Amino acid sequence: MARSKPLKQFSQAEIERFLEAAEALHKSIVKPFISPHCDHYRATRVLHEVLLKAVRDVTGKEVTFIHWNGTGPSKGPTAG
Repeated sequence: MARSKPLKQFSQAEIERFLEAAEALHKSIVKPFISPHCDHYRATRVLHEVLLKAVRDVTGKEVTFIHWNGTGPSKGPTAG
């Protein structure tokens, strides 16, 4: 019996499922309104950064499900 060789990357359908799951996780991380001075807040920020990096690494693009409010250093690219 021949062994299947694992794929080296996700299919497009798997990437879309990954993005849906990542978006759900993103919402569960950012939704709670907790003090930025507590350990839970800091732990969720670390998890969030890892999640965003994983999405960029898998898709090769910036995260599309985050809607920046247009202020501060996280402002998205501008035309011009």
